[in-house]
Amino acid sequence: MMRFSARKTASSSRLSRMAAKAMAGTLLAVSLSSLSLTALAADLPEIESRGSLSVATEDNYAPFNYIENGDPVGFNADMLEELRQYADFDVDQDILPWTGLLAAVSTGQYDMALTGASVSDERLRVFNYTAPYASAQHFAITRAGDDSIQSVADLSGKKLGVQAGSVLLSRLPELEKMLRESGGELGEVVQYESYPEAFADLANGRLDFVIDSAVPVNTLVASKPDVFAKGPAVSGPGYVSWPMPKSSPELLEYMDGFLDHMRDTGRLAELQEKWFGESFPDLPTEPLTSVDQFHELQFSNMK
Repeated sequence: MMRFSARKTASSSRLSRMAAKAMAGTLLAVSLSSLSLTALAADLPEIESRGSLSVATEDNYAPFNYIENGDPVGFNADMLEELRQYADFDVDQDILPWTGLLAAVSTGQYDMALTGASVSDERLRVFNYTAPYASAQHFAITRAGDDSIQSVADLSGKKLGVQAGSVLLSRLPELEKMLRESGGELGEVVQYESYPEAFADLANGRLDFVIDSAVPVNTLVASKPDVFAKGPAVSGPGYVSWPMPKSSPELLEYMDGFLDHMRDTGRLAELQEKWFGESFPDLPTEPLTSVDQFHELQFSNMK
């Protein structure tokens, strides 16, 4: 598989960067839409008939899901065990790199992604999401002791890292708008296949900052306070939950019922506290199924 590490030269124009980002978002939506037409993932009746649900989980995105001593761990690993106790069918899991995971779900290789997937406009045109289980507002991560970054305005022109194919990449126009309003501009964008690679380059001074969502930012900074620091917010509200094809409405209802069960028993809050350091009692409790709904929720939660 080709490695996603798109490094642009310093002479790349701002217009080229904007066009590349816009095209990346468009191609993601178009490719996923096209792939989803080639095969349909199983809906609940077929899953119950064959006796198993197939899920795909990313392998390198702590604390949502990652590998430790050869075993999958994290929030979603614990949620998977809870789901296996709740369901009256087997749950078969494959651990995959993030790159290509959603396309594999779209083509019907898996029934859903049980992973740390942020919600975006592009993805909502292809997938439905269960009710969110974590916040995904985006923040800058800087090197500890780097006093040159105190606000969004200080990010102008600086070299940033982000994961290829991620919502973090698709929502960069929000940061670009924030920078423009302060008289600045977006700097060079470097895409990485996995976040550990980006964090290594940040620590070594090859990047000025990395963008990630609230939960992994908090986890990273708490684990390595001498190396990394939490910078300013670079997006509006966002959400993390489980995506599945729009051709599986009954599976969506079932999985949302599972989340209701976890919420009502208090187990969801326990696992949020365990892995994220906080629970999220104010998150939406309904599935996310359209761009308009997503925008309404974002607007209603803006402060």
